[in-house]
Amino acid sequence: MKRLLLAFCLTALVCPVLQAQNPTPDEINKAVRYLESTRAGVYLATSGLSEAQWNFKPATNRWSVAEVTEHIAAAEDSLRAMVQTNVMKAPPRAKPVDVTALDEFVLQKIPDRTTKAQAPEALQPSNRFGSGKASLQHFRVSRSQTIDFLKNTDNLRGHALDSPLGKPLDGYQWILFIAAHTDRHTKQILEVKAAPDFPKQ
Repeated sequence: MKRLLLAFCLTALVCPVLQAQNPTPDEINKAVRYLESTRAGVYLATSGLSEAQWNFKPATNRWSVAEVTEHIAAAEDSLRAMVQTNVMKAPPRAKPVDVTALDEFVLQKIPDRTTKAQAPEALQPSNRFGSGKASLQHFRVSRSQTIDFLKNTDNLRGHALDSPLGKPLDGYQWILFIAAHTDRHTKQILEVKAAPDFPKQ
């Protein structure tokens, strides 16, 4: 009887900890909305572009809209694969953190284009999808896969991996990172379109 009582007590203590590794329903909904809104932002920013507009470069060292869109699509694949294969196999955080505050830090820091960053060579434009429109279609499919992964994966808070932000991020936060990365580069597309010599048609 004492052993059964002890086992029950241990279960009561452990279960809340295990449950806490999943984002709340509100957090899931928040991330889904952000993934959907940033996807819509890419569609809107690239809607109705001519070939000249897709491929215009403000300078030789700047990316075109097509190249930025390719980067967005390629990064979506790469980051989601990294979450699936690396983050979800990583150990739990070594120290407790305020996850809500860290969520907000990701959402503020990544879209901020006042701090420039060099894309890894593997994610630099190489015309891997063939055209800006093809990159957009690839992104459409890949983003749907990211949303499905978010909705159908358990224990997203239970693992954390180092990030470019200098802080380990859990699986949920890496999903926010993916959406925020899209937000960041949609702003880049708008910068290209705002160039004085951007083609009128």
